[in-house]
Amino acid sequence: MDTIFSEKVGQILKLTLNRPEKKNALTPQMYSTLTASLNEAKADFDIRVVVITGSGSAFTGGNDIFDFANTPPTGPDSPVMQFLAVLHDFPKPLIAAVHGNAVGIGTTMLLHCDLVYATADAKFSMPFVSLGLVPEAGSSLLFPRLVGHVIASEIFLTGRNFSGTEALEMRLVNSIESDPLAKAMEIADEISKQPPTAVINTKALLKSSQHQAVAMVMEAEGELFRIALESDEAQLAFMNFLAKKSKG
Repeated sequence: MDTIFSEKVGQILKLTLNRPEKKNALTPQMYSTLTASLNEAKADFDIRVVVITGSGSAFTGGNDIFDFANTPPTGPDSPVMQFLAVLHDFPKPLIAAVHGNAVGIGTTMLLHCDLVYATADAKFSMPFVSLGLVPEAGSSLLFPRLVGHVIASEIFLTGRNFSGTEALEMRLVNSIESDPLAKAMEIADEISKQPPTAVINTKALLKSSQHQAVAMVMEAEGELFRIALESDEAQLAFMNFLAKKSKG
């Protein structure tokens, strides 16, 4: 079974995180497949919009923690960093449809999406500090700019989760939907019928004021993240997390 299911619907590319038995937890192979798919979509003029969703009961549980512990990202060429780079630079509209858990990168990737739809009971979280790590994907810049410093600090420093309804109040999502994928595909179809060059140029203009700043923050985050991964603090946090997981 493909862990990333790719389907072209008209001029929309739908990418489904497809590892439902593991809450769509992401592996290096999945990151590499996502990167390749986005690069292909970037080069294919017939693809106008990309929609990202998850199968089963979750959007994604974030990184597969066992896999992550065994093969941590060690530099900008690692699969996860390559995915974040293409996500940041992707020129066409990206739309996310979120239900269930959206953990870690499952939330931070949404900051690079142009539209996001979610269920009311979706559960967002960025528990980097809880694992002895630091935020990634430019979230240390993008999230406080979106929600304000005090809310961003509370969420990052406590690691607490928040619902789709709260995400709407934060303006992280466009609307609450009983079927976010149906809404995402509906809006994607509408956008796909717009003049494509105008769409691409408008997205570029919307992102232009902070595009370079985000790239610089992502680079700094990546370096601090790699250093944190090697710390005793992170190793202990990971061991505690894995011990909890093994107990069920």
